[in-house]
Amino acid sequence: MSFKKAVLINIADSHLDQVYWKKIDELVETRVSIGSDDPRLLEELKDADVLLLGFGVAIGKELLDAAPNLKFINILATAYGSVDLTAAAARNIPVCNLGGYSTEAVAEFTIAAILQELRGLAEGAQRASAGNYDFTGIKARELKDSNFGVIGLGNIGNRVAELAAGFGANVSYWSRSQKDTPFSYHANLSDLLAHNDIISVNVAEAEDTIGLLNANNLPLIPSSAILISTVPASVIDTDALAKRLEKNDMTFIFDHPDTMPSKELAKIKDLRSVVAYPAIAFITDEARIAKQKIFVGNMVGYLNGNTENQVN
Repeated sequence: MSFKKAVLINIADSHLDQVYWKKIDELVETRVSIGSDDPRLLEELKDADVLLLGFGVAIGKELLDAAPNLKFINILATAYGSVDLTAAAARNIPVCNLGGYSTEAVAEFTIAAILQELRGLAEGAQRASAGNYDFTGIKARELKDSNFGVIGLGNIGNRVAELAAGFGANVSYWSRSQKDTPFSYHANLSDLLAHNDIISVNVAEAEDTIGLLNANNLPLIPSSAILISTVPASVIDTDALAKRLEKNDMTFIFDHPDTMPSKELAKIKDLRSVVAYPAIAFITDEARIAKQKIFVGNMVGYLNGNTENQVN
């Protein structure tokens, strides 16, 4: 059993190793790679029965309607908020993501980025590379005994919490529901923001998480706090964040600036209290292999009647 035609949107040849392209070709009779802004897209969708999507590709009702034979959507990412899950479900089209492929990679990056900020590592390395070995003026504090809040206790959020607790931090969390976990639970997001000096944002992008951090709760973040986000930018209202950061009394760390609209990025990128990274949180050798295995596995699973990573 195989798919007749796969349309790949914003997935470059370099995104998968050759061995996995070979596996995909064994599962589809025809595959077409195309950009999301290509005028030929609607025409190519007419006879497609599977969509393979790159990170952040927007799929709404219009594109779904253009694909009357569509059976399955597979996303080469964990984020799925750009896909209209309700419209897909109405058509009985399963949408699968890569849940769990980068849990360890993103969690370790989160802790590493926090430690770099807490311990003044970037400043120290910069001085030493210039031949200056004086530590005067470099400020540092410890992760141990800090109040560490996690927003969203899914796979990644839970692992971040475990690592932080391993350093001796006082870990608490907010999530849509209370979990069976040793960490303290905040039933109210505002309470978490107000009572933690390190805050990690780990929710999935979805309809109810867009603008989750906004003008109503961002002002509650205490001075000297570190807010780190490895999730899509839409989860945090940029205008409200910029206003909070204008005080220069906290630090905001994030990755994926390349996925932000230029007008939104311009509001925060030059602020002294912002630390931006390229999209490197998920980049480890282990995650790269897991990503490809799960992506192809989702396709095999659907053909065998099993959609393990379905999100709708």
